[in-house]
Amino acid sequence: MKAAALDLTSVAGGTYTEVTPMRRLAYRTLADFIPGVAPYEVAAVVEIHSVAGGVRMLATEDAMHDELWTERSTMGMNSSLDRLAKVLEAHHGGGPVTR
Repeated sequence: MKAAALDLTSVAGGTYTEVTPMRRLAYRTLADFIPGVAPYEVAAVVEIHSVAGGVRMLATEDAMHDELWTERSTMGMNSSLDRLAKVLEAHHGGGPVTR
């Protein structure tokens, strides 16, 4: 983002479209921060599944308007998931959290 002379942070708002406690969260956000691109919605879903010895979380989101922005979005999601893993590891006494 820095190399592209874009802000490193942005304010995001969204609309939850489905909330199933302990199972699934679906939401839409507005991509309204991309220079030269008309605002459009991006949908995402987070699913939580019980597995032997723990929980598996699967996060998916729509592709963006081109490959570069889809890659940037993926990098942002991965960064968020990395931070979540660190919080969970600290909360659970340093136990492993895999991605």
